[in-house]
Amino acid sequence: MSEAMPEPAERRRPGPRRALAEAEILDAALGLLDEGGPDAASVRGIAARVGVAPNAVYTYFPDKAAVVRALVERLLGEVDHDVFADREQPWRERVEALAVELRTRLSAHPGAVPLMIGGPMDGPNALALNERLLQLLSDAGLDGGDAARASYLLLVYVFGSIALEVADVHGPGPLPPEAERITVRRGVFAAIPADAYPRSAAAAATMAGYISTEQYLWGLRRTLDGITAPGASRRTRARDVVGQN
Repeated sequence: MSEAMPEPAERRRPGPRRALAEAEILDAALGLLDEGGPDAASVRGIAARVGVAPNAVYTYFPDKAAVVRALVERLLGEVDHDVFADREQPWRERVEALAVELRTRLSAHPGAVPLMIGGPMDGPNALALNERLLQLLSDAGLDGGDAARASYLLLVYVFGSIALEVADVHGPGPLPPEAERITVRRGVFAAIPADAYPRSAAAAATMAGYISTEQYLWGLRRTLDGITAPGASRRTRARDVVGQN
């Protein structure tokens, strides 16, 4: 019996490797987050979405945490600095513009919000955003230390508010319109038994609107009132001195 002829060498060569760009990986990760929430964007899932083997993703990112950090940087890089960078405008209006811009950008990708607040935001885009905010607070008359404290307080308020708003909606996908979500909440809170929880039942309509733009700005403005209240810095420093003794 004759021996089988060897396969021509050209048939054994692998085809050309699929070209891959970092932006494709982040596009895939964001799409998976939007569709399936934080658990959906695994390296294997990203690779399948892009159409490559997982090892190709690892060429750009060592693990999922690195993908998340790059994605956070990308989302923060999409924030429009022009809406709050004009120093000719009143500083409070600029802070509000920044807060609304962040809320708009991040609530468009609710699946990414838990990941964003789950790790350090220390990349160039995050630092640039913080630098702008420190400048804003300096324009408000705060010194360097108080501006840094106030910057952290405002970021906690903004990201915390967005996280709670996103968490209020069960299931992946984009957030329904605000009015629709408030209507659903109104029905839930209307069922609170007044005999057991009289104060909560009386505040049901207000509680339904916790996720509204109105409530978001209400809290932001009162936070700004506290930050810039006359003597606030002196009182804080006095308490710090007492606490150290």
